[in-house]
Amino acid sequence: MASPLAVFRPAGHLPCRRRLKNPSCPYTSPKLLQPRSSASSHRSRRSRIAQSAIRSAAGGGGNGNGRRREGTVDVVAFVAVLHDAKTADDVKFLAQDFLGGGGDDEERLPVQVYTSLIRGLGKKQRIDAAFAIVEHLKRRGGSSLNQFVYNCLLGAVKNSGEFTRIEDVLADMEEQGISPNIVTFNTLMSVYVEQGKIEEVFRVYHEDIQGRGLVPTAATYSTVMSAFKSAGDAFAALDFFVKLRERYNNGELIGNPADWEPEFVKYENLALRVCHMAMRRSLAGANNPGGAALKVILSMDEARVRPDRRYYERLVWACTGEEHYTIAKELYQRIRECDGEISLSVCNHLIWLMGKAKKWWAALEIYEDLLEKGPKPNNLSYELIMSHFNILLNAARRRGIWRWGVRLLDKMEEKGLNPGCREWNAVLLACSRAAETSAAVNIFKRMINQGLKPDVVSYGALLSALEKGGLYDEALRVWEHMRKVGIHPNLHAYTILVSIYIGKGNHDMVDGVLQDMLSANIEPTVVTFNAIISACVRSSKGSAAFEWFHKMKMKSIEPNEITYQMLIEALVQDGKPKVAYEMYITACNKGLNLSAKSYDTVMEACQGYGALIDLASLGLRPIVKLDPPR
Repeated sequence: MASPLAVFRPAGHLPCRRRLKNPSCPYTSPKLLQPRSSASSHRSRRSRIAQSAIRSAAGGGGNGNGRRREGTVDVVAFVAVLHDAKTADDVKFLAQDFLGGGGDDEERLPVQVYTSLIRGLGKKQRIDAAFAIVEHLKRRGGSSLNQFVYNCLLGAVKNSGEFTRIEDVLADMEEQGISPNIVTFNTLMSVYVEQGKIEEVFRVYHEDIQGRGLVPTAATYSTVMSAFKSAGDAFAALDFFVKLRERYNNGELIGNPADWEPEFVKYENLALRVCHMAMRRSLAGANNPGGAALKVILSMDEARVRPDRRYYERLVWACTGEEHYTIAKELYQRIRECDGEISLSVCNHLIWLMGKAKKWWAALEIYEDLLEKGPKPNNLSYELIMSHFNILLNAARRRGIWRWGVRLLDKMEEKGLNPGCREWNAVLLACSRAAETSAAVNIFKRMINQGLKPDVVSYGALLSALEKGGLYDEALRVWEHMRKVGIHPNLHAYTILVSIYIGKGNHDMVDGVLQDMLSANIEPTVVTFNAIISACVRSSKGSAAFEWFHKMKMKSIEPNEITYQMLIEALVQDGKPKVAYEMYITACNKGLNLSAKSYDTVMEACQGYGALIDLASLGLRPIVKLDPPR
């Protein structure tokens, strides 16, 4: 006879198939399962279950072949046999047939066999069969039911995902007079974590575990940390970890300290993951994302939880908005402090991010660190930092801040960045806009000394600077040199040339320039005529300006606001306030918005010359448009 303390073994080859006997045991409906209708239907159904179980056991488990001579039980085959069991009668019948030898062998099976069966059925998500085994154990009576059985059943319910049956298990435990232990509550908390019922996890921990005086295990603390992770509460997770660490250091945790040491490594990793998720969520939020993430990092410092370099680098990749500038800079400093190493791709991402946040000097500092500390910058690093310099140089060009542009060029050369024609032209245009003739000449010379070939933009900027400085002869020599080296002038260059001839008083040459433009298939535009009229105004030649205005109209070129503003100023200079008034009214009737300066010029001229004009027809003075703060 086999020993009742049978041990388990992994499945080798499964037992041979045999014909099942027709059971004659009466049906008793289990408490946890729905009752059936008739005994005959039960017997026929159990017969079908048995036949199916034998086939699924891949070799059969009947005729007692489920128990080997050594006294072991093939649990895997046994699980396959019980796969479709629904009631306690099904379990008893299938177990007797599987083990052979009548009901004695089945009665002497230790509870450990059944708990293994419950776990196996739970993994296969056959939860009805697991409940049927528990009902079968109730019939056996004695010590068949205990905390271990119900804990296994809870685990099976968890694996199956049928969480609604958790309450049935707990109610049945209470009815059987079996008190839950720490394993029960650990399983219950893990189920609540999977369900997202975080408040229930903390309720079980505080009321059921601590309230009953149970001793938490390592799994208890891991489950609580997992709940903090699901809740995304980094501060609570850090506080819990710090208090737990203090209890460990004070020797308050029960067990071997050597066993707790690896567990605390897991707890710290869990705390780091909670903080990582919390920071990523805050970075994706709209309300001060950088500040929220920075608070988490500072809390980690207080808790003495120090992540490694890769942890910080993963957070850097989550920084994608200009509002992340502060936290990204802090993360960069911490990465550098870790071990001195850093990924080049992370640095390139930070350079890009600093540019997006308009923190170009911060981007340059990162590039300088790449040159001094490594890793060596690549082509992407170079292109990113060059694009930032171009943004700054274009800003200098638009505002005419030529000294700033020169300093940027010097900084680029200092850092081994080679400015091209685009960068030099931006500074030349800034000098031209600021009418800094000598600075433009010096920049042009430096550009040539660097081995660069000036293009039409370079020559146009130099011509403009010379024209604004009144150096007309020098400007004409530059023009001749440009044509000599094979640079074909564009519309901007031709426009500057006509301004030069107007400035020299050589109006006859202007018509020749316009003919050259047509020969080069370059049509004069309103910008060209505005430049001519503007040059006439600077030369105090109002009649000539008015004449060019009529030529412009004859060429069907529609004047704009600048045209009328320059023309009004020219007419007032020529002592024609009434014509200036008519030009102002004409512009307003066309829907053009002239400046307050033009309004004041017309008003003061009419009053000064005593012109008999209804000044009320000018309307309200236009609102002065202020430049945005720099």
